[in-house]
Amino acid sequence: MVIDGKPVSIREQGVIEKPFGRLLHFEADLTGRRPPILVVAPLSGMRAEILYDMILGMLPRHDVYCLAWKDAADVSARDGPFGLEDNITYVVEMIRYLGGATHVIGLCQSALPALAAAAILAEDPVRPATLTLLGGKLDTRISPTRIDLLTRGLPLAWFKNYVIATVPASRRGHGRRVYTGSTELMMLSTYLFRHCASGGELLAKFLHDDGSDALGHPFFRLFFSIDDVPAEFFLDTVARVFHQAALAEGRLAWRGTKIAPERITKTALLTIEGGMDDISGPGQTQIAHDLCAGIPSERRGHLLCTHAGHVGLFFGCRWRKEVLPHISRFIRENGN
Repeated sequence: MVIDGKPVSIREQGVIEKPFGRLLHFEADLTGRRPPILVVAPLSGMRAEILYDMILGMLPRHDVYCLAWKDAADVSARDGPFGLEDNITYVVEMIRYLGGATHVIGLCQSALPALAAAAILAEDPVRPATLTLLGGKLDTRISPTRIDLLTRGLPLAWFKNYVIATVPASRRGHGRRVYTGSTELMMLSTYLFRHCASGGELLAKFLHDDGSDALGHPFFRLFFSIDDVPAEFFLDTVARVFHQAALAEGRLAWRGTKIAPERITKTALLTIEGGMDDISGPGQTQIAHDLCAGIPSERRGHLLCTHAGHVGLFFGCRWRKEVLPHISRFIRENGN
């Protein structure tokens, strides 16, 4: 990529390999101090490649790592189940590996495990310096979107019967139960059709790719890059996030211990929402400030991007011109 008018080589290096995920480091030939950032990719069926525009935007001023997830259909059934608590465990482990000066970013699905990990590490010497949550689903009862109402209106048994399948013998993970990529593709296609019919944000991005590297990472290909998701994780999310609002109600547990965001006192918190977000309604992320009552007011921040939709919070011109400068400033002001 070009930084300050000069070409800079970027190398995507695998740092940690685990059965269901990997920690990637985006090494850049740059001098000077750059605060470390851990981007936690959402485990939603959409591959972490959709975050490349986000990562490219941060690289000039930040040392960027990304926790990316593997296609569950390629994870051997011998590696066992992977649920929401395991998802949180991976985030905790990556923060501990990177150290206490790390700035953690969670978005969409990953906002909840990122917040949970910060709560688990609240009194640990190795805890996040800052936590930034973008378009996260922390309490889907607030400004419920179509997907919130649909998911909350269907019993868990419906999802078990109609969207969970067994990986076939042709894949390494044969025998594993998964939320299939084909189902996610159908959901994304329906979502895109609605945006096309209403003139929404996605239509604009498909007509004019506003990513910083449209040739190398075209939005169309990134948007439809999908993976299978572990069935245990998918069903845990339906039950605990959508049906029970477990985090907001104080009933979300990790290894038998209640996750208590109010214990966070030394990690600064920034929440960012899109005024036109039809995936995570406005207020669903900002509720983190009520949950994290122990954080001093001077170490908090909130940004509402009035004209941004869900994807615009991390991809395209609104990300680079509105969201990224706000995050960079918050990290600079609240770094350890």
